[in-house]
Amino acid sequence: MTNSNSSSRRIVIKVGSHILTKQGKKPNERAIAKKRMLALIALISELQKHDNEVILVSSGAVAAGSSKLPIDRRVIANKQALASIGQPLLLGMYQDKFSRYNIVCSQILLSADDFDSRKRTTHAKIAINKLLEHGIVPIINENDATATEELVFGDNDRLSAHVAHYFDAQMLVILSDIDAYYTKDPHRHTDAKVRPIVTTIDPEELDADHTPNNEFATGGIVTKLESADFLLRRNKELFLASGFDLSDAYSFLIDGVHQGGTLFSRGL
Repeated sequence: MTNSNSSSRRIVIKVGSHILTKQGKKPNERAIAKKRMLALIALISELQKHDNEVILVSSGAVAAGSSKLPIDRRVIANKQALASIGQPLLLGMYQDKFSRYNIVCSQILLSADDFDSRKRTTHAKIAINKLLEHGIVPIINENDATATEELVFGDNDRLSAHVAHYFDAQMLVILSDIDAYYTKDPHRHTDAKVRPIVTTIDPEELDADHTPNNEFATGGIVTKLESADFLLRRNKELFLASGFDLSDAYSFLIDGVHQGGTLFSRGL
């Protein structure tokens, strides 16, 4: 384990359901993609070796729960039940795979109103700082089991942006099926080009339709742009890259070479 010190860089990594899950054995069933989870943990281990503190914001609890109870997750009561089943399953998988790298992980469940309370935010920050001090990776997820519609972020992109800001990370890294921010929709336009660096986001870019990619994903490019805008306005950075192929993440985060993906930064 790597103990934190004054020169450490603090990074939040957010991984979504589309990366962590795959088609299950039954129709409409999702299962945890264990090989991709292990690849993610290998990246986190490498980051720790390079003197980085890592906070992980992970989706996948509802999908994990659905493997045990196949009910409609669009009903909020069902989603709460699935999250309750899935959280310990997901954490157990993480614990098993982190242990292969001699890393201890922990679980912290937050909801939107936790960030509306200075006292609760401070208490969470104290706990996270202590965990990172000992080289432990906090795994944060939205507390779907108890949150109501009025108290949810709705997706982990927004949650991860708040985590990065309030818990003093220098950068948020979103590993997604969206591998970068393009000049136009690459699925519809063959001439779409990657925008490697974005310094500002126009308001109309934030008004586009949300485009979730499967029934367990709640975000899309718009929620990632909203998260980037939130952090840019607070002088923090966001790096968006593929979660299926981590080569761009390794290149940027470990080697300092920006070969792919999009960096949202004011150039600080």
